[in-house]
Amino acid sequence: MQPFKIHILGCGSALPSAFHNPSSQIVEIRGKLFMVDCGEGTQLQIRRSRLNFSKLYAVFISHLHGDHVLGLIGMLSTFGLNGRTAPLRVYAPREYEELFMMERKMFCGNLDYDIIFCPVDTGKQEVIYEDRSLTVETIPLHHRKPCSGFLFREKKGDRHLRRDMADFYGVPMSQYGNIKSGMDWTTPEGEIVPNSLLTSAPDPQRTYAYCSDTRYMDSLAGKVKDIDLLYHEATYTEEYKEMAEKYLHSTAREAALVAREAGVKRLLLGHFSKRYRDETPLLDEARSVFPDTLLAKEGMVVEV
Repeated sequence: MQPFKIHILGCGSALPSAFHNPSSQIVEIRGKLFMVDCGEGTQLQIRRSRLNFSKLYAVFISHLHGDHVLGLIGMLSTFGLNGRTAPLRVYAPREYEELFMMERKMFCGNLDYDIIFCPVDTGKQEVIYEDRSLTVETIPLHHRKPCSGFLFREKKGDRHLRRDMADFYGVPMSQYGNIKSGMDWTTPEGEIVPNSLLTSAPDPQRTYAYCSDTRYMDSLAGKVKDIDLLYHEATYTEEYKEMAEKYLHSTAREAALVAREAGVKRLLLGHFSKRYRDETPLLDEARSVFPDTLLAKEGMVVEV
C-alpha cells in the first residue's frame, strides 16, 4: 500500500509550554505532503522531522487563533529563501484573507512561487481539495472563532494485476492499465477472460479526520462515521469540564464519546492544556470510553 501517515509537529494548546509545540501536522499520502495548521515554530519542527519542504502541496488552517496560524507567514517566507518555485495553496477561513494579503505584501513580496489563497466557509461541509488520489472535505466545528476540521479521504485505487494470470492468458503489457481499471480480456481465439481472474481487489480506501478546536458536538460522530483515524482535541479532563464549556473545548472523555459513536478505528488525542505535564490522566479517561486511543506527541508518526 502507498504511504498514508500523520506526522505530529505540535499538539499543545494556546498557552506556551516547554513540553509541546503549538498545533501543526503533516498528512503524508502517496508521496504528497499536506499541512494542517501552522502554529509558531512549525518550520523548525519540519526540519526536525526531515520532511521535504518541496513536497508540500497545500496548507489547511482550521481557525484564526494564534496557536494554529502564527507560524504560517514565516514558513512561507522561508520557502522563498529556499528557492521554492512550485505554487502553494493555502486554505483558511475567509475572514483571514485581507490580513493574509497584507502579511504577504509585507513579508513575502519577492517570492519566486505563487501563493494561492483559497477562502474556506467554515459553516459548510464540502470538498475543498481534490486530486487523483484523495479529497479533502471540511467539517464544521464549534469554537470561539469560525472553525473547520478536515477529512482526508483516499480515492479508490486500481485493482492489482495478477502477473501470473496475465502471462498465462497472454495479455500484452500495453493492456495492463485497462485490465487494472476493470476491463475483461478477450484472447485472440475470442475467449473472454473475466477481470476477476486477472486482478485482485484494490487496496482499501483510508480516511483521516482532524478535529481541533471544538466543544463537544454529538452531531460530529455522523460526520466522521467509520473513519480509520480521528484526531480530536482533548484540552481538559472531566475535572475541568466547566473550563472546557467556557472556552468551547472538549474533554478527553468527550473526544472518546465521539470516537465510539462514530465507530472509528482509532482515536488520537491532542491540543493538551499546559496544566498537564503528564497527559496520562487524559489517556486513561479516554480509554475508559474508547480503548483504542493514543496520545499525540511531537515527532510521532501514525500510520493510517
